[in-house]
Amino acid sequence: MKRTQRMLSTLVAVVLVTLIAGCGAPAAQPTAPAASPAASPAAAAEAIKIGALYGITGGMSSIDAPGLNGMKLAVKEINAAGGVLGRQIELIAVDGKTDQTTTTNAASELINVHKVVAIGGLNDSTFALAAGPIAQQAGIPFVTAGATLPTLPEQIGDFFFMAPFGDDAQAFAIADYAIDDLKAKTAYMLVDQAYDFTTALAAFFKQRFTEKGGQIVLEDIYRSGDTDFSAQIAKVQALNPPPDVLFISAIPNEAGITTRQFREAGLQMPIISGDGFDTPLIAEVAGELADNVFFSTHVALDNVDPKVQNFVRAYTQEYGKPPENAFAVLGYDTLNLIADAIKRAGSTDPKAIRDALAATQGFAAVTGQITYAPGQRKPNKSVTIIQVQDGAYTFVKEITP
Repeated sequence: MKRTQRMLSTLVAVVLVTLIAGCGAPAAQPTAPAASPAASPAAAAEAIKIGALYGITGGMSSIDAPGLNGMKLAVKEINAAGGVLGRQIELIAVDGKTDQTTTTNAASELINVHKVVAIGGLNDSTFALAAGPIAQQAGIPFVTAGATLPTLPEQIGDFFFMAPFGDDAQAFAIADYAIDDLKAKTAYMLVDQAYDFTTALAAFFKQRFTEKGGQIVLEDIYRSGDTDFSAQIAKVQALNPPPDVLFISAIPNEAGITTRQFREAGLQMPIISGDGFDTPLIAEVAGELADNVFFSTHVALDNVDPKVQNFVRAYTQEYGKPPENAFAVLGYDTLNLIADAIKRAGSTDPKAIRDALAATQGFAAVTGQITYAPGQRKPNKSVTIIQVQDGAYTFVKEITP
Protein backbone atom coordinates (compact mmCIF):
# COMPACT_ATOMS: atom_id res chain seq x y z
CA MET A 1 0.00 0.00 0.00
CA LYS A 2 2.76 2.46 0.90
CA ARG A 3 4.68 1.45 -2.20
CA THR A 4 1.58 2.13 -4.31
CA GLN A 5 1.15 5.57 -2.72
CA ARG A 6 4.81 6.39 -3.41
CA MET A 7 4.35 5.38 -7.06
CA LEU A 8 1.26 7.54 -7.40
CA SER A 9 3.05 10.48 -5.80
CA THR A 10 5.96 10.07 -8.21
CA LEU A 11 3.62 9.92 -11.20
CA VAL A 12 1.79 13.09 -10.13
CA ALA A 13 5.08 14.90 -9.71
CA VAL A 14 6.25 13.90 -13.17
CA VAL A 15 3.00 15.14 -14.72
CA LEU A 16 3.25 18.45 -12.85
CA VAL A 17 6.84 18.97 -13.94
CA THR A 18 5.90 18.22 -17.53
CA LEU A 19 3.03 20.68 -17.46
CA ILE A 20 5.16 23.39 -15.85
CA ALA A 21 7.92 22.81 -18.40
CA GLY A 22 5.36 23.07 -21.20
CA CYS A 23 4.09 26.38 -19.88
CA GLY A 24 7.60 27.75 -19.83
CA ALA A 25 8.37 26.74 -23.45
CA PRO A 26 6.06 28.64 -25.79
CA ALA A 27 8.23 27.76 -28.81
CA ALA A 28 7.00 24.22 -28.58
CA GLN A 29 3.37 25.26 -28.96
CA PRO A 30 1.52 25.69 -32.25
CA THR A 31 2.29 29.09 -33.76
CA ALA A 32 -0.41 31.63 -32.97
CA PRO A 33 -2.19 33.26 -35.97
CA ALA A 34 -0.41 36.37 -37.18
CA ALA A 35 -1.98 39.67 -36.23
CA SER A 36 -4.09 41.28 -38.93
CA PRO A 37 -2.42 44.09 -40.93
CA ALA A 38 -4.72 46.66 -39.32
CA ALA A 39 -3.64 45.53 -35.84
CA SER A 40 0.11 45.62 -36.39
CA PRO A 41 2.20 48.65 -37.44
CA ALA A 42 4.81 46.29 -38.86
CA ALA A 43 2.20 44.44 -40.90
CA ALA A 44 0.84 47.75 -42.19
CA ALA A 45 4.16 48.27 -43.96
CA GLU A 46 3.96 44.94 -45.78
CA ALA A 47 3.83 45.16 -49.56
CA ILE A 48 0.53 45.07 -51.39
CA LYS A 49 0.60 42.01 -53.63
CA ILE A 50 -0.85 42.44 -57.11
CA GLY A 51 -0.79 39.62 -59.66
CA ALA A 52 0.36 39.97 -63.26
CA LEU A 53 -0.92 37.20 -65.52
CA TYR A 54 0.35 37.09 -69.10
CA GLY A 55 1.38 34.61 -71.78
CA ILE A 56 5.05 35.56 -71.66
CA THR A 57 5.92 32.54 -73.80
CA GLY A 58 4.04 31.11 -76.77
CA GLY A 59 1.93 32.77 -79.43
CA MET A 60 0.95 35.79 -77.33
CA SER A 61 4.49 36.66 -76.21
CA SER A 62 5.02 39.52 -78.68
CA ILE A 63 2.23 41.51 -77.03
CA ASP A 64 2.10 40.00 -73.53
CA ALA A 65 5.80 40.48 -72.70
CA PRO A 66 5.59 44.23 -73.42
CA GLY A 67 2.40 44.33 -71.33
CA LEU A 68 4.23 42.89 -68.34
CA ASN A 69 7.05 45.38 -68.85
CA GLY A 70 4.49 48.18 -68.78
CA MET A 71 3.14 46.88 -65.47
CA LYS A 72 6.62 46.65 -63.97
CA LEU A 73 7.35 50.23 -65.01
CA ALA A 74 4.17 51.45 -63.34
CA VAL A 75 5.06 49.63 -60.11
CA LYS A 76 8.55 51.14 -60.11
CA GLU A 77 7.15 54.66 -60.53
CA ILE A 78 4.44 54.19 -57.88
CA ASN A 79 6.86 52.76 -55.34
CA ALA A 80 9.38 55.54 -56.00
CA ALA A 81 6.62 58.05 -55.25
CA GLY A 82 5.86 56.43 -51.88
CA GLY A 83 3.61 53.55 -52.85
CA VAL A 84 -0.10 53.27 -52.09
CA LEU A 85 -1.63 53.72 -48.64
CA GLY A 86 1.91 54.09 -47.31
CA ARG A 87 2.87 50.64 -48.61
CA GLN A 88 4.96 49.42 -51.53
CA ILE A 89 3.47 47.33 -54.33
CA GLU A 90 4.86 43.88 -54.99
CA LEU A 91 4.08 42.66 -58.51
CA ILE A 92 3.92 38.87 -58.75
CA ALA A 93 4.06 37.65 -62.36
CA VAL A 94 3.12 34.14 -63.47
CA ASP A 95 3.45 32.95 -67.07
CA GLY A 96 0.27 31.48 -68.59
CA LYS A 97 2.38 30.26 -71.55
CA THR A 98 -0.40 31.03 -74.08
CA ASP A 99 -2.19 27.90 -72.87
CA GLN A 100 -5.68 27.86 -71.38
CA THR A 101 -5.02 25.21 -68.74
CA THR A 102 -1.74 26.79 -67.67
CA THR A 103 -3.43 30.20 -67.55
CA THR A 104 -6.19 28.82 -65.31
CA ASN A 105 -3.62 27.23 -63.00
CA ALA A 106 -1.62 30.47 -62.93
CA ALA A 107 -4.70 32.41 -61.79
CA SER A 108 -5.25 29.88 -59.00
CA GLU A 109 -1.61 30.14 -57.97
CA LEU A 110 -1.76 33.92 -57.73
CA ILE A 111 -4.88 33.75 -55.57
CA ASN A 112 -4.27 30.72 -53.37
CA VAL A 113 -0.49 30.69 -53.02
CA HIS A 114 0.58 34.31 -53.37
CA LYS A 115 -2.57 35.82 -51.83
CA VAL A 116 -2.80 38.74 -54.26
CA VAL A 117 -5.51 41.36 -53.71
CA ALA A 118 -6.07 41.98 -57.43
CA ILE A 119 -4.89 40.66 -60.80
CA GLY A 120 -4.16 42.45 -64.07
CA GLY A 121 -3.03 41.31 -67.50
CA LEU A 122 -3.95 39.04 -70.43
CA ASN A 123 -4.40 40.48 -73.90
CA ASP A 124 -6.62 37.82 -75.43
CA SER A 125 -10.26 37.04 -74.68
CA THR A 126 -9.93 33.26 -74.82
CA PHE A 127 -7.39 33.35 -71.98
CA ALA A 128 -9.41 35.95 -70.07
CA LEU A 129 -12.37 33.57 -70.23
CA ALA A 130 -10.14 30.86 -68.75
CA ALA A 131 -8.70 32.91 -65.88
CA GLY A 132 -11.49 35.37 -65.16
CA PRO A 133 -13.95 32.90 -63.60
CA ILE A 134 -11.24 31.71 -61.18
CA ALA A 135 -10.81 35.24 -59.86
CA GLN A 136 -14.57 35.82 -59.88
CA GLN A 137 -15.22 32.76 -57.75
CA ALA A 138 -12.51 33.80 -55.29
CA GLY A 139 -13.79 37.38 -55.11
CA ILE A 140 -10.55 38.88 -56.47
CA PRO A 141 -10.76 41.86 -58.88
CA PHE A 142 -9.36 41.08 -62.32
CA VAL A 143 -8.61 43.86 -64.83
CA THR A 144 -7.83 42.62 -68.31
CA ALA A 145 -5.20 44.78 -69.98
CA GLY A 146 -6.02 43.98 -73.59
CA ALA A 147 -8.72 41.31 -73.97
CA THR A 148 -11.40 43.02 -76.05
CA LEU A 149 -14.42 40.72 -76.33
CA PRO A 150 -17.12 43.24 -75.33
CA THR A 151 -19.22 40.67 -73.46
CA LEU A 152 -16.40 39.59 -71.11
CA PRO A 153 -17.65 41.49 -68.02
CA GLU A 154 -21.15 40.02 -68.38
CA GLN A 155 -19.86 36.53 -69.07
CA ILE A 156 -17.42 36.48 -66.14
CA GLY A 157 -19.02 38.59 -63.42
CA ASP A 158 -18.86 41.72 -61.31
CA PHE A 159 -15.20 41.34 -60.26
CA PHE A 160 -14.03 41.52 -63.89
CA PHE A 161 -13.11 44.81 -65.62
CA MET A 162 -11.74 45.82 -69.01
CA ALA A 163 -9.05 48.47 -69.45
CA PRO A 164 -9.45 48.50 -73.27
CA PHE A 165 -12.36 49.18 -75.59
CA GLY A 166 -14.30 46.23 -77.02
CA ASP A 167 -13.90 44.41 -80.32
CA ASP A 168 -17.08 46.06 -81.56
CA ALA A 169 -15.42 49.48 -81.28
CA GLN A 170 -12.17 48.54 -83.02
CA ALA A 171 -13.85 46.47 -85.73
CA PHE A 172 -16.28 49.29 -86.49
CA ALA A 173 -13.36 51.74 -86.61
CA ILE A 174 -11.31 49.74 -89.13
CA ALA A 175 -14.43 49.12 -91.23
CA ASP A 176 -15.15 52.87 -91.21
CA TYR A 177 -11.57 53.57 -92.23
CA ALA A 178 -11.70 51.01 -95.04
CA ILE A 179 -14.83 52.55 -96.56
CA ASP A 180 -14.35 56.24 -95.76
CA ASP A 181 -10.59 56.60 -96.25
CA LEU A 182 -9.44 53.65 -98.36
CA LYS A 183 -12.64 53.89 -100.47
CA ALA A 184 -13.09 50.12 -100.31
CA LYS A 185 -16.33 48.66 -101.66
CA THR A 186 -15.41 44.98 -101.45
CA ALA A 187 -13.46 42.94 -98.89
CA TYR A 188 -12.04 39.45 -98.47
CA MET A 189 -12.07 37.99 -94.94
CA LEU A 190 -9.64 35.46 -93.48
CA VAL A 191 -10.48 34.45 -89.92
CA ASP A 192 -8.63 32.38 -87.30
CA GLN A 193 -11.27 30.03 -85.87
CA ALA A 194 -9.34 29.22 -82.69
CA TYR A 195 -9.97 32.37 -80.68
CA ASP A 196 -12.97 34.26 -79.34
CA PHE A 197 -11.17 37.51 -80.21
CA THR A 198 -10.62 36.71 -83.89
CA THR A 199 -14.13 35.40 -84.53
CA ALA A 200 -15.77 38.31 -82.69
CA LEU A 201 -13.60 40.89 -84.46
CA ALA A 202 -14.55 39.39 -87.83
CA ALA A 203 -18.26 39.32 -87.02
CA PHE A 204 -18.27 42.97 -85.96
CA PHE A 205 -16.23 43.99 -89.02
CA LYS A 206 -18.64 42.23 -91.36
CA GLN A 207 -21.60 43.83 -89.62
CA ARG A 208 -20.23 47.36 -89.96
CA PHE A 209 -18.74 46.97 -93.43
CA THR A 210 -21.99 45.66 -94.94
CA GLU A 211 -24.13 48.18 -93.03
CA LYS A 212 -22.15 50.93 -94.73
CA GLY A 213 -22.70 49.46 -98.18
CA GLY A 214 -19.61 47.27 -98.50
CA GLN A 215 -19.66 43.70 -99.84
CA ILE A 216 -17.82 40.68 -98.47
CA VAL A 217 -16.83 38.78 -101.61
CA LEU A 218 -15.30 35.76 -99.87
CA GLU A 219 -14.92 34.48 -96.31
CA ASP A 220 -12.24 31.94 -95.51
CA ILE A 221 -10.83 30.39 -92.34
CA TYR A 222 -7.71 28.89 -90.83
CA ARG A 223 -6.59 27.57 -87.45
CA SER A 224 -4.04 29.26 -85.22
CA GLY A 225 -0.65 27.65 -85.76
CA ASP A 226 -1.08 27.19 -89.52
CA THR A 227 1.99 28.23 -91.49
CA ASP A 228 0.91 27.63 -95.10
CA PHE A 229 -1.80 29.88 -96.52
CA SER A 230 -1.38 28.94 -100.17
CA ALA A 231 -4.86 27.40 -100.41
CA GLN A 232 -6.52 30.55 -99.10
CA ILE A 233 -4.34 32.76 -101.32
CA ALA A 234 -5.31 30.75 -104.43
CA LYS A 235 -9.00 31.50 -103.75
CA VAL A 236 -8.29 35.23 -103.53
CA GLN A 237 -6.28 35.14 -106.75
CA ALA A 238 -9.26 33.51 -108.49
CA LEU A 239 -11.58 36.41 -107.61
CA ASN A 240 -12.43 38.63 -110.55
CA PRO A 241 -12.44 41.50 -109.90
CA PRO A 242 -10.06 41.29 -106.93
CA PRO A 243 -11.26 42.62 -103.58
CA ASP A 244 -10.40 46.17 -102.59
CA VAL A 245 -9.07 45.15 -99.16
CA LEU A 246 -7.98 42.00 -97.34
CA PHE A 247 -9.33 41.76 -93.80
CA ILE A 248 -7.27 39.27 -91.76
CA SER A 249 -8.47 38.49 -88.25
CA ALA A 250 -5.43 36.98 -86.54
CA ILE A 251 -3.53 36.86 -83.27
CA PRO A 252 0.03 38.27 -83.35
CA ASN A 253 1.70 34.96 -84.13
CA GLU A 254 0.12 34.82 -87.59
CA ALA A 255 0.11 38.55 -88.39
CA GLY A 256 3.56 38.56 -89.96
CA ILE A 257 3.22 35.18 -91.67
CA THR A 258 -0.05 36.01 -93.42
CA THR A 259 1.21 39.44 -94.49
CA ARG A 260 4.36 37.99 -96.00
CA GLN A 261 2.67 35.16 -97.87
CA PHE A 262 -0.13 37.29 -99.33
CA ARG A 263 2.40 39.87 -100.51
CA GLU A 264 4.73 37.22 -101.95
CA ALA A 265 1.75 36.02 -104.02
CA GLY A 266 1.48 39.46 -105.59
CA LEU A 267 -1.62 40.63 -103.69
CA GLN A 268 -0.83 44.29 -103.04
CA MET A 269 -4.20 45.66 -101.93
CA PRO A 270 -4.41 47.05 -98.38
CA ILE A 271 -4.37 44.50 -95.56
CA ILE A 272 -6.53 45.60 -92.64
CA SER A 273 -7.04 44.13 -89.17
CA GLY A 274 -7.53 44.79 -85.46
CA ASP A 275 -5.06 45.02 -82.59
CA GLY A 276 -3.86 41.46 -83.12
CA PHE A 277 -1.70 43.08 -85.80
CA ASP A 278 -0.16 45.50 -83.29
CA THR A 279 3.02 43.46 -83.08
CA PRO A 280 6.63 43.90 -84.23
CA LEU A 281 6.22 40.55 -86.03
CA ILE A 282 4.67 42.24 -89.08
CA ALA A 283 7.86 44.13 -89.90
CA GLU A 284 10.15 41.42 -88.54
CA VAL A 285 8.59 38.54 -90.48
CA ALA A 286 7.28 40.27 -93.61
CA GLY A 287 10.25 42.65 -93.90
CA GLU A 288 10.10 44.93 -96.94
CA LEU A 289 6.78 43.33 -97.89
CA ALA A 290 5.12 44.79 -94.80
CA ASP A 291 3.64 47.81 -96.59
CA ASN A 292 0.10 49.08 -97.02
CA VAL A 293 -1.01 47.41 -93.78
CA PHE A 294 -3.53 49.17 -91.53
CA PHE A 295 -4.85 48.10 -88.14
CA SER A 296 -6.92 49.44 -85.27
CA THR A 297 -5.33 49.65 -81.83
CA HIS A 298 -5.29 51.48 -78.52
CA VAL A 299 -2.72 54.24 -78.91
CA ALA A 300 -0.14 55.51 -81.37
CA LEU A 301 3.33 55.60 -79.85
CA ASP A 302 4.23 58.56 -82.10
CA ASN A 303 1.28 60.54 -80.74
CA VAL A 304 2.58 63.94 -79.54
CA ASP A 305 0.30 63.86 -76.48
CA PRO A 306 2.61 64.50 -73.47
CA LYS A 307 1.17 61.48 -71.60
CA VAL A 308 2.15 59.21 -74.49
CA GLN A 309 5.61 60.68 -74.96
CA ASN A 310 6.35 60.64 -71.23
CA PHE A 311 5.54 56.92 -71.23
CA VAL A 312 7.69 56.29 -74.31
CA ARG A 313 10.67 58.05 -72.69
CA ALA A 314 10.26 56.24 -69.37
CA TYR A 315 9.88 52.82 -71.04
CA THR A 316 12.89 53.43 -73.30
CA GLN A 317 15.02 54.49 -70.35
CA GLU A 318 13.94 51.47 -68.30
CA TYR A 319 14.35 48.78 -70.95
CA GLY A 320 16.87 50.28 -73.38
CA LYS A 321 14.40 50.19 -76.27
CA PRO A 322 11.15 51.93 -77.23
CA PRO A 323 7.84 50.26 -76.34
CA GLU A 324 7.07 47.54 -78.85
CA ASN A 325 3.36 48.26 -79.20
CA ALA A 326 0.23 49.60 -77.52
CA PHE A 327 0.05 46.58 -75.21
CA ALA A 328 3.03 47.89 -73.27
CA VAL A 329 0.96 51.02 -72.59
CA LEU A 330 -2.13 48.99 -71.67
CA GLY A 331 -0.14 47.05 -69.07
CA TYR A 332 1.04 50.36 -67.60
CA ASP A 333 -2.50 51.75 -67.57
CA THR A 334 -3.93 48.59 -66.01
CA LEU A 335 -1.56 48.59 -63.06
CA ASN A 336 -2.10 52.31 -62.48
CA LEU A 337 -5.87 51.80 -62.63
CA ILE A 338 -5.70 49.07 -59.96
CA ALA A 339 -3.42 51.20 -57.76
CA ASP A 340 -5.78 54.16 -58.14
CA ALA A 341 -8.71 51.98 -57.05
CA ILE A 342 -6.81 50.77 -53.97
CA LYS A 343 -6.02 54.36 -53.07
CA ARG A 344 -9.65 55.47 -53.50
CA ALA A 345 -10.87 52.43 -51.55
CA GLY A 346 -8.48 53.23 -48.72
CA SER A 347 -8.16 49.49 -48.31
CA THR A 348 -6.63 46.34 -49.77
CA ASP A 349 -9.82 44.37 -49.20
CA PRO A 350 -10.66 42.86 -52.62
CA LYS A 351 -14.34 43.74 -52.39
CA ALA A 352 -13.50 47.35 -51.55
CA ILE A 353 -11.11 47.44 -54.53
CA ARG A 354 -13.86 46.00 -56.75
CA ASP A 355 -16.29 48.70 -55.60
CA ALA A 356 -13.72 51.44 -56.23
CA LEU A 357 -13.00 50.10 -59.72
CA ALA A 358 -16.71 50.08 -60.53
CA ALA A 359 -16.92 53.73 -59.44
CA THR A 360 -14.04 54.83 -61.71
CA GLN A 361 -14.80 58.13 -63.45
CA GLY A 362 -12.43 60.00 -65.74
CA PHE A 363 -9.26 58.03 -64.97
CA ALA A 364 -6.61 59.64 -67.19
CA ALA A 365 -4.94 56.59 -68.72
CA VAL A 366 -2.32 56.95 -71.44
CA THR A 367 -4.58 54.99 -73.82
CA GLY A 368 -7.53 57.27 -73.14
CA GLN A 369 -9.89 58.19 -70.36
CA ILE A 370 -11.49 55.31 -68.46
CA THR A 371 -14.99 55.71 -67.07
CA TYR A 372 -17.31 52.86 -66.13
CA ALA A 373 -20.96 53.71 -66.54
CA PRO A 374 -23.25 52.38 -63.78
CA GLY A 375 -23.48 48.62 -64.13
CA GLN A 376 -20.86 48.57 -66.91
CA ARG A 377 -17.24 47.44 -66.65
CA LYS A 378 -16.09 48.23 -70.21
CA PRO A 379 -14.94 51.78 -71.03
CA ASN A 380 -15.87 53.76 -74.13
CA LYS A 381 -12.57 54.88 -75.66
CA SER A 382 -11.47 56.20 -79.03
CA VAL A 383 -9.71 53.87 -81.49
CA THR A 384 -6.37 54.59 -83.18
CA ILE A 385 -5.60 53.56 -86.76
CA ILE A 386 -1.96 52.69 -87.50
CA GLN A 387 -0.26 52.22 -90.87
CA VAL A 388 2.76 49.96 -91.42
CA GLN A 389 4.95 51.32 -94.20
CA ASP A 390 8.67 50.83 -94.82
CA GLY A 391 8.95 49.01 -91.51
CA ALA A 392 7.56 51.96 -89.56
CA TYR A 393 4.32 51.99 -87.56
CA THR A 394 2.78 55.45 -87.83
CA PHE A 395 -0.38 57.17 -86.57
CA VAL A 396 -3.00 57.72 -89.26
CA LYS A 397 -6.27 58.61 -87.61
CA GLU A 398 -8.27 58.50 -84.38
CA ILE A 399 -11.85 57.30 -84.66
CA THR A 400 -14.69 57.19 -82.16
CA PRO A 401 -17.24 54.81 -83.71
